[in-house]
Amino acid sequence: MAKPVFRPGSDEEWEALLHQLRQQPLVQPRPFFYARVQGRLTAAPRPAAGLLGWVRRPAYVALLGLLGLAMSGDGVVLPPAATQPASPQARLRAH
Repeated sequence: MAKPVFRPGSDEEWEALLHQLRQQPLVQPRPFFYARVQGRLTAAPRPAAGLLGWVRRPAYVALLGLLGLAMSGDGVVLPPAATQPASPQARLRAH
């Protein structure tokens, strides 16, 4: 890795530049800027909150998806496992 080139006085140059920036006057927004922004926000049309308005929120869609997956069983119950394991001879006779 190459060594960085040391420039004598570079820290002083940065300090002088930062000092010049601090001396700049603070810029104020144009008159009535915030009133115009507020006016635009209140005049903006709101999205319709109809029947499917909640679908636009991803948390509700994810919750609905998880609920659908949890409830999507086909109602078939597995038969209980045999209480006694079958002997190898019984398994062969069954086939």
